[in-house]
Amino acid sequence: MIEYWGQVDKYVGGAEHAVLHLLYARFWHKVLFDIGVVSFKEPFQDLIGVGLILGPDGGKMSKSRGNVINPDDVVKEYGADALRMYELSISDFRDAAPWNTEAIVGVRRFLERSQTIFEIPKFAADDMKAMKLLHKTIKKVGEDIEAFKFNTAISALMILLNEGLPKDEEQQMEWKETFAILLHPFAPHLAEELWQMLGKTTSIFEASWPEYQEFMLVDDEVTIAIQVNGKLRGTHVFLNGVSQEEVALRVMEDPDITKWLEGLTVAREIFVPNKLYGIVAK
Repeated sequence: MIEYWGQVDKYVGGAEHAVLHLLYARFWHKVLFDIGVVSFKEPFQDLIGVGLILGPDGGKMSKSRGNVINPDDVVKEYGADALRMYELSISDFRDAAPWNTEAIVGVRRFLERSQTIFEIPKFAADDMKAMKLLHKTIKKVGEDIEAFKFNTAISALMILLNEGLPKDEEQQMEWKETFAILLHPFAPHLAEELWQMLGKTTSIFEASWPEYQEFMLVDDEVTIAIQVNGKLRGTHVFLNGVSQEEVALRVMEDPDITKWLEGLTVAREIFVPNKLYGIVAK
């Protein structure tokens, strides 16, 4: 039996229950290990401490302080998905953060816009850009969930929604299906409704997690920062993989950059591909 179940993969708990984690679980497991009952020294492969959600005043929630937020009241006013998503987006999973009612309003609006875009499409300016962002978001959300970085995963979904849908009908359907699946861990009720709006007859819970394509993660264009003597003097957009010579030629034709070189001689150039072109002048 112990060989089958093995160690706990991930154990989530907070600092308030440290005695339970370290004494009742870890200490007694080590006792069992010492007497040969279990074969592994540690009970958990990974222990993650969750941060507290504080009251609106920044203090620990307690009845005596009068700063307790009743989740039933929040669900009644904003919905269970909004509460769930707000709690996951309020801060890093491991950090404490104060409750902010204004912020949960923003989450509610995001959920409303998520439904609206399925009914009244908001199109992106460029289909390929929208689909590339979709694949980047698949990668980002998947990795962030694994790392318990739910707040940044939700931010990525918000950025994806703001970009809009591709106009191509086939790509549009792929976008909607993928968005619903990515949203599901954070807003399961709405995601299930969106799934049904797409004509699906099974639960979204049974859907496979989407896979991203590596080639879709590469941008066609990059923005390169231009520095003169260590100070940022502008940016230029180039094709991905642009050479140093091409960047230098463009920069030297830009009066907003060359004005900082008047009366100076270029002593050295610094080039970080796809990121930075710097000039050291004396």
